[in-house]
Amino acid sequence: MEAINLKEKLDLFSDTWTPKIVGNVDDNHVYLAKLEGDFIWHAHDDQDEMFLVVDGRFRLDFRDREVWVEQGEMIVVPKGVEHKPYAPEICSVLIIEKADTDHTGGIDDPLRKENHERI
Repeated sequence: MEAINLKEKLDLFSDTWTPKIVGNVDDNHVYLAKLEGDFIWHAHDDQDEMFLVVDGRFRLDFRDREVWVEQGEMIVVPKGVEHKPYAPEICSVLIIEKADTDHTGGIDDPLRKENHERI
């Protein structure tokens, strides 16, 4: 049990849309990720997903609205809700979701990563 310095961990990588595992909470992974530009429309049928903005801001697009999430804010996307993250500039987020969650909701796309690196 050691403290995890999020800034130090974020300094270890620069790639976007590639979550890095920094811890576990029960059956959930705690990820850090950098977002920039558009991701893809997707949903997680059986898992909720939580985003906490560490640095910057991003927008979560839903089919019926858009929600900006600012530094220091968090949002939970309930299971089954289609969404698409968008960050106009680089944004760092902490994500908590079940360890077996496919981050594109099973959609085959070049942004899809099947194995996440632990840092």
